[in-house]
Amino acid sequence: VLMSGKNHFASVNVIIIDDNDTTRAMLRSILRSEGVDVVAEARDGASGLAMVKKHRPGVVCLDVLMPDMGGLEVLAQVRREFPEIRVIMVTGSTDRDTVQSAVQGGAAAYLVKPFNVAKVLAALEMAIGRKPLHDS
Repeated sequence: VLMSGKNHFASVNVIIIDDNDTTRAMLRSILRSEGVDVVAEARDGASGLAMVKKHRPGVVCLDVLMPDMGGLEVLAQVRREFPEIRVIMVTGSTDRDTVQSAVQGGAAAYLVKPFNVAKVLAALEMAIGRKPLHDS
């Protein structure tokens, strides 16, 4: 059940890690329009991890394909150091192996490009609505 209203996600802090400026801008505007606090952005994995360490967000939107350090590698490090943070993998690929790697790696949700408002909110719902893995 989706709760409507701007404040549903108001307590959610998000960091966006994506090397594509357009994707980041789109995600940022969708999230902000829903009252989500986008606390930081990064265009590569290493600076993304630094942002995560600094801000400890509730949710990280993480691109799978990035130069240098790929999203799955970033995911593994975030899960190891900050198991309470929910990670939404963002990808242009519906490749089964990628999806499976992300889910096995502990991604809380999956967002396939091109995305729209509904897809982003569904991923966010899934990410924050889900119990941390170590609680079960």
